[in-house]
Amino acid sequence: MLIIVSPAKKLDFESPLATTKTSQPSLLEHSELLIERCVKLSSDQIASLMKLSDKLAGLNAARFGEWSQPFTTENARQAVLAFNGDVYSGLDAPSFSDADFDFSQKHLRILSGLYGLLKPLDLMQAYRLEMGTKLDNCRGSNLYQFWGNIITDELNEVLAEQNSDILINLASNEYFKVVNKKLLNAKIITPQFKDWKNDQYKIISFYAKKARGLMARYIIQNRITDVEQLKSFDLAGYQYSSDLTQGNDLVFTRKSV
Repeated sequence: MLIIVSPAKKLDFESPLATTKTSQPSLLEHSELLIERCVKLSSDQIASLMKLSDKLAGLNAARFGEWSQPFTTENARQAVLAFNGDVYSGLDAPSFSDADFDFSQKHLRILSGLYGLLKPLDLMQAYRLEMGTKLDNCRGSNLYQFWGNIITDELNEVLAEQNSDILINLASNEYFKVVNKKLLNAKIITPQFKDWKNDQYKIISFYAKKARGLMARYIIQNRITDVEQLKSFDLAGYQYSSDLTQGNDLVFTRKSV
């Protein structure tokens, strides 16, 4: 079983590290090509392209300019400890045990506009480059064209190493679009998290993002390798709903926060 999640815009490169274990991203030769393109962008162009304030655009222009290899613990941080958005609040990797980190390293991958696909302990340098960014590049007019089937091929390699054909999609639509479902050698299971509001169950973005992190945490800490076991997920008050579930879209509902 392989879990995929999205990255986060918010980063944390300051908090104490929960582990000293590290690894290196496997697609850095492709990241280099994107960096070569991004360093040519002015702050104004970055602001327009990514819809950022002048301050954030300047920060990210500096990040592109400072990006360099090799990645070490002095200039980079493990991806699962660097991202700090809602999904990562639910995942709460800083509280992982050594065994949790080991399991996650095998069973969790993070999609990334710049790095393509990251293992949790892969060192990464700070960046902002969302998958939906319409950045013209050496392979096309956006990042989906840039990555093509590279990420899908990488996922297939990981699945083959695990001798698994199950992918748990906990990524956003923006990021999951980079995966070529026709070429992916796996059954895709997509958990959905719905809260009761205005007399109906609906997906509320903030809660759903955190729940995706909680689901990833649940799989990692319980060493789950079977889809049926996912239905026992009960963190933060969510319960599996057989009535709302359709096919491989497993629905979990919650009446109150």
